[in-house]
Amino acid sequence: MTDRSAPGSFTARPLTQSTWADLEELFGLPGGSIVRGCWCMFYRRTGKDSGLNAERNKQALCDLVGAGVVPGLVGYLDSRPAGWISLGPRAEYLKMRRSPIMKPVDDADVWSVICSYVARPYRGQGLQHRLLAAGIEHARGQGVRLLEAYPVDKAERSHDDFM
Repeated sequence: MTDRSAPGSFTARPLTQSTWADLEELFGLPGGSIVRGCWCMFYRRTGKDSGLNAERNKQALCDLVGAGVVPGLVGYLDSRPAGWISLGPRAEYLKMRRSPIMKPVDDADVWSVICSYVARPYRGQGLQHRLLAAGIEHARGQGVRLLEAYPVDKAERSHDDFM
């Protein structure tokens, strides 16, 4: 990871209590309506606790961070929060464990990338690639050997509200 203060630089930092305000700022930027509802909690919950209840999801993510869980990385461009990648041990994503389609196929210790987001003012600058590279580096630093993601290849451009 590069020096956050270098001009024109990109870096990513783990989401912790010290970077929480940066995530709030990022999700408040234009283009963040979906992430402001989910707060990357959709796959962590099942049943009545799942869904897009912004207030409840934000508090749940904040509680995770407060308990010492690092649920992802905040990406910075020129020291400003510009992007987010959510990743962690697959076992922490309850909805995926119960899914007939996305359930584990073996007992391998796998981490999952469940979300990445770049705020509208920073799009078109290759930040998704940088976020993924930072996520891979972070996972390796945690001893992770297997990392999976669930991309969707679409013929047309998605609406900005649907990452």
